[in-house]
Amino acid sequence: MPFQIHAELHYQVLQRSTVLLNLHALKTPNQTLSNEVFEITPGVKWEELPIETSGDNRYIRLDTGDATQLDIAYSVTADIRPQMVSHQSLRDVPVSRIHRSALPFLFPSRYCQADLLGKLAWKEFGGIAHPYDQVVAIADWIFENIDYLSGSTDTATSAFDTVTQRAGVCRDFAHLGIALCRALSIPARYFTGYACDMQPPDFHACFEACIGNRWIIFDPTRLASLNGLVRIATGRDAADASVATIFGSLQFNGMVVSCTSPDFKPLGPDDLAGQAIVIDS
Repeated sequence: MPFQIHAELHYQVLQRSTVLLNLHALKTPNQTLSNEVFEITPGVKWEELPIETSGDNRYIRLDTGDATQLDIAYSVTADIRPQMVSHQSLRDVPVSRIHRSALPFLFPSRYCQADLLGKLAWKEFGGIAHPYDQVVAIADWIFENIDYLSGSTDTATSAFDTVTQRAGVCRDFAHLGIALCRALSIPARYFTGYACDMQPPDFHACFEACIGNRWIIFDPTRLASLNGLVRIATGRDAADASVATIFGSLQFNGMVVSCTSPDFKPLGPDDLAGQAIVIDS
């Protein structure tokens, strides 16, 4: 299904700066792009480049030069083809047989301290037999026990902080889900993207868990429909997939984010009974 995406970022340049942007949707076997347009303040030099530690994420590196205002706009049509898979088809795969590409997502990372949350993970979810059921229980527990509260956290907030404060935003919910999965030896990775018709409109963070060597998407905030997500980036946590990383001094003046489709039909819990969603294998 095609989604029309548009994003804008606006900054005042306080001093000459370099910015790593991560706005561009990924090109994957299940996500094709067309009509892609990237616009930036005239005179600002930029290049698209991959970063080896961040897989296929599409970074833009820009130098503000003499510009005093930085205005960025990105638009694209993204056609996604998520796959529905049966819960019963997701086998419990031991660590010895997990795909090599998933192994880095077992380790603690900057925002996902699985080593500090092992006791909580095993107490709450260790008695659940199948890893898929464990991750469903993790997502439900986060939704029921963590308040979604805008402005309650900042870029330094980790999964451990979120458990302590019992409040956060989508990136914090995702970090906590990832950390709890990894504490149970389930590979999990950070997902950032565009979410169709999400209110309020914004970039959105979820997480994926590797179950039966398939990457299954989960959203513990329940703000987005899982069949309406367009991938921007994947990483160990938000440090690998930040929308904008600034080296210098900019003042953020606002943004616009939209993801729409006239034909989109969101899938609810009843529609997903017995099914899981794979955005990309």
